[in-house]
Amino acid sequence: MTEYSATEQFLAARDFLLEHRGDYDAARAGFTWPRPERFNWALDWFDHIAAGNGADALRIVEEDGTSRGVSFGEMSVRSDSAANWLRTQGVAAGDRILVMLGNQRELWEVMLGAMKLRAVVIPATPLLGPADLRDRIERGHVRHVIARTEDAAKFDEVPGAYTRIAAGAEVPTGWRRLEDMYEADRNFSPDGETLATEPLMLYFTSGTTARPKLVEHTHASYPIGHLSTMYWLGLRPGDVHLNIASPGWAKHAWSNLFAPWNAGATVFVHNYTRFDAERLMAEMDRGAVTTFCAPPTVWRMLIQSDLTKLRTPPREAVAAGEPLNPEVIEKVRQAWGVTIRDGFGQTETTLQAGNFPGVPVKPGSMGRPAPGYEIVLLDPVTGKESPDEGELCVDLRPRPAGVMTGYRDDPERTAEAMADGLYRTGDVASRDADGHLTYIGRSDDVFKASDYKISPFELESALLEHEAVAEAAVVPAPDPLRLAVPKAYITLAAGWEPGKETARALFEHSRAVLSPYKRIRRIEFGELPKTVSGKIRRVELRDLTAAGSAGEYDEADLS
Repeated sequence: MTEYSATEQFLAARDFLLEHRGDYDAARAGFTWPRPERFNWALDWFDHIAAGNGADALRIVEEDGTSRGVSFGEMSVRSDSAANWLRTQGVAAGDRILVMLGNQRELWEVMLGAMKLRAVVIPATPLLGPADLRDRIERGHVRHVIARTEDAAKFDEVPGAYTRIAAGAEVPTGWRRLEDMYEADRNFSPDGETLATEPLMLYFTSGTTARPKLVEHTHASYPIGHLSTMYWLGLRPGDVHLNIASPGWAKHAWSNLFAPWNAGATVFVHNYTRFDAERLMAEMDRGAVTTFCAPPTVWRMLIQSDLTKLRTPPREAVAAGEPLNPEVIEKVRQAWGVTIRDGFGQTETTLQAGNFPGVPVKPGSMGRPAPGYEIVLLDPVTGKESPDEGELCVDLRPRPAGVMTGYRDDPERTAEAMADGLYRTGDVASRDADGHLTYIGRSDDVFKASDYKISPFELESALLEHEAVAEAAVVPAPDPLRLAVPKAYITLAAGWEPGKETARALFEHSRAVLSPYKRIRRIEFGELPKTVSGKIRRVELRDLTAAGSAGEYDEADLS
């Protein structure tokens, strides 16, 4: 019997998905996860494809228009230097490193270098303040911190005996200079083999309702698991992939690290301080971007601009983070001739379900299960499998490679999330006769009004059809007769002013497009509260609504 190396196993699984791009049924039927006993993605995969490879692995365009590319071969060598230097700073296998860098070349070099050392990376966004950092340092048992020079002062209020390493020209007292890694030996030798089950990354989730959970991934679950994400993105070797995501969040690792480099594609980054749709499209043209992923917030801002200014639309366009509203998809299709494909996954997993390349998109659906994933809908009342609606769960029999180990240092929460051979996502979905899944909402966001179940997402999508609405979030508002009624918090598009006339127009629109029991009964204008990862904090809006507001408009008063 032939024994294949970890690299060969990974390559075979990857190539199978590339060969069956556009043939979803064959990909689902024939794909199996590679399950090597030992695997280090940086050494066994990235260095393998980087050998003699002069194509850009990373290309960053700065706000001033300057652009710099780093080839696969150069990135491999640079990450060797990073690993050797970090080792001299005391970083060892199993050590926790909090990495708080922006979209800068050093981020990718450090990520690969840390992997080669078998250190455990805790990604963190530069938006975090001292209180959040203190929580991460303490609960993450952090031994080393790598941060931008401009963020170093935040750690003055964060006690601990951790190594402090700064990226930037002026390094503060007590901090070591990350740029010194470029002087380190370029020939790296690992201290030992990497078990695929060893921890690789720890993610603090965004915490929309409670203190962030600490999600643990291994050297298999994200590197290998993101083969499903690569397939959904539609990536091919040689593609130029633009993913708009902030460092520190799981989606950045999804589509700015693992999925593109699994395919051998270029990671394209456009750094900007303030979002400018026309500038973004100009850089997409200039950079010859072939595949594009953005969160719904960015897509909603893009459709406020003239989409026809993008001369060469991407071959593939996808959205993730929150469900994308159908009217946004239609506007992009009309302008670019490309259908945005929705997908579903979490920090705890890789891409679980999606609309895949070459498969017609069913309006409103987030697609079907990804190759390597089996999806079960669980009835919240009976706890039994439901054929048509329930909590979306991942079948762990057998366990997909892309599912987390669990919530670190929280065995009770892990056991609850993974009871009875299922990983429970906390999201509710429906499934039609063809197996297409449609997102309904978080299990704690869905509410009842006059005994009818209300999906906030459905109502928000209806509101976004009106030209006045840039963003919307719907929550239940207390009502003495109906128990609760839908209330919409709305951020207006440019050119619209908050007031009675705008509210009246939106109530009329709601009555025209929604069933009577679903229609919006109250409206309040303003900016929507969000987590630092950009997700709407509906729990905060529910609390505001329960407390009462003098700034809302009631449909009954304006009829």
